[in-house]
Amino acid sequence: MMRHKKSNKMVSYGKAIAVSALCLFSLGHALAQGGGELRFCLRTEPKTFNPLKVEEDASGSIRYLTGGVLVRINRQTQQLEPELAQSWKVSKDGRQISFHVRSGISFSDGTPFTAADVAYTMQQLMDPALHSPTGDAFRSGAGSVETKVISPTQISIKFPAQVAELDRLFDGVAILSEHSPKKEMAVLGPFVVADYKPGSTVLLQRNPNYWKSDEQGHKLPYLDSIRLDIQPNRDVEMLRFKRGELDLINSLDSEYFDKLAATSPQLVHDAGASLDSEQLWFNEVAKAPIPAYKRNWFHSANFRRAISEAINREDLSRVVFHGHAQPAVGPFSPANKFWFNNKLKPQPYSPDSALKALQAEGFRMENGTLKDKDRNEVVFSIITNAGNKYRERMAVLIQEDLQKIGIHVNVVTLDFPSLIERMTQTFDYEAIILGLTNVDLDPNSEMNVWLSSSENHQWNPQQKTPETPWEAEIDRLMRAQASTSDPKKRKEAFDRVQEIVVEQAPFIFLINKNALSAVATSVHGAAPVILMPQTFWNADRFTVSAK
Repeated sequence: MMRHKKSNKMVSYGKAIAVSALCLFSLGHALAQGGGELRFCLRTEPKTFNPLKVEEDASGSIRYLTGGVLVRINRQTQQLEPELAQSWKVSKDGRQISFHVRSGISFSDGTPFTAADVAYTMQQLMDPALHSPTGDAFRSGAGSVETKVISPTQISIKFPAQVAELDRLFDGVAILSEHSPKKEMAVLGPFVVADYKPGSTVLLQRNPNYWKSDEQGHKLPYLDSIRLDIQPNRDVEMLRFKRGELDLINSLDSEYFDKLAATSPQLVHDAGASLDSEQLWFNEVAKAPIPAYKRNWFHSANFRRAISEAINREDLSRVVFHGHAQPAVGPFSPANKFWFNNKLKPQPYSPDSALKALQAEGFRMENGTLKDKDRNEVVFSIITNAGNKYRERMAVLIQEDLQKIGIHVNVVTLDFPSLIERMTQTFDYEAIILGLTNVDLDPNSEMNVWLSSSENHQWNPQQKTPETPWEAEIDRLMRAQASTSDPKKRKEAFDRVQEIVVEQAPFIFLINKNALSAVATSVHGAAPVILMPQTFWNADRFTVSAK
């Protein structure tokens, strides 16, 4: 028996050697032929190629693939790892960080990289005139940021107040060149933007000066190029994937996930509950071109809470996402095990209770129509981005839910640039359904959402001073949690933020969807995870075989 087992082990070991040799041969052969071209879709037009101005997913994807950062959160282990910085040290008071950066590295255009570029990047990032969403995460106190270049490979950065998890925030800071004539188009990441056809394609090509190599000494990235087609229509995206014209879908519709799982289970990946949320909010901007009586509704926390209570989130999860989603509880997904406030419970669906709450506010039901105290019919429009079937279907279900309490909802779909223009410039809207993509577990990554002065404080952005006491309290708590390194104190502060958000309902959080993706068998090296970007977080090590 023992001899037989030993014999099996020897055979297995021999197979392992053979498989390893085959893998090494395949990799070597693939590299000799070139790593191929990876093809997938951006759902919207990228708003910017300046990595410091990124505030939406398309631009964020390009930043991730092209931007070089000092440190990187490994999307699989969720641990912080060295990148352009060989080492770093955060001071005990959490106000200062020192980096020792690698020497002998160049930007994609050949311009040398030094610590001076880090100083330049930080000065640009923290310039208030830039309104950088990434920079907002570092704003834990009033005052300016001081940079000191000690040598070409050493720099220290001092902040006016303590910044919690300071080193992890640099995962989102792509370093710019101080001297390159190409400005932000000179990059330190694995790929460079080679071509951009608005409305059609962004072509990325291998950065010839990328500094990384793999464990066998092969230069990274393996891929020759990445072709990002701009395609908001998910039906078209799936059709092209099935035809072999695309290599992956980073976020897969649940209905297509189920269909693919039934016929080609090897193509689909469910990484579990994601950190992302889908939410509804009302326009509370004072200068918005909407009637004053509607603005009064939207400013009422009781009105917002009643709307929340009248929405059947279980139906949204079951009907829209085919069970591949969970009703949202608040600002953070329960998948974020440390930061989620476990005291919060799902919003119960109760149209009767919602109607009673509205009647207590002076609303009255007349012949099946809800009217306010001045006899204005309660009618408003929800806009969302055209081509996103999740949101279109959620909007229709919400329309049906609210009709049960006499509220008439008009559903309007817009192309994404038009929606963004209304949301951020003209403020010509009443309510919006969109998603919030979380790239990190830490609440500091959402400073640009919760600070009342931020551009991404969507229901009422860029306030000179907080317009409500509860927004002022969130400002205080967010800065407090960002100003201490004590995990317990940070957790207490952010737990209270979550409670206030649920109480006041500036965002009506709808669902947290699972991280579903699809990857073609021709793609080698993919390992989908929960954190964004789920499928291509390690794209520098991908190869794509010929079909």
